[in-house]
Amino acid sequence: MPATPGVPTPLPRSEPGSLHELILKSLDDDQAQELVSIPLEGKSSIADHMVIASGRSTRQVAAMAQKLAERIKQGGFGHARIEGLPAADWVLIDAGDVIVHLFRPEVRSFYNLERMWGFGDSAGTA
Repeated sequence: MPATPGVPTPLPRSEPGSLHELILKSLDDDQAQELVSIPLEGKSSIADHMVIASGRSTRQVAAMAQKLAERIKQGGFGHARIEGLPAADWVLIDAGDVIVHLFRPEVRSFYNLERMWGFGDSAGTA
């Protein structure tokens, strides 16, 4: 179901206390835009979830990525690996069971990961 511009979409369900829940809450708290969670169980062995979100600027994308990595560490989920932070057009955060992609809107629309990883499912994409 497509997201309506200006209308916040509810966060996808996740297990309380899980890494997935921590990531979704952190990004929501940091005002990430167009937050999407794609379940990967049974589709890929790289992770259980892929989370994709946008920031309004490179500064917001970088700040969200840094805060998220710190919250993951403080939550006891280990050290997340971050790629792409210097440019902050597209930042990848590998948190183990959850892979997070943070984009500037123009870069996100160019790569369109939701379509690639959604495999035609409408349940996990916005």
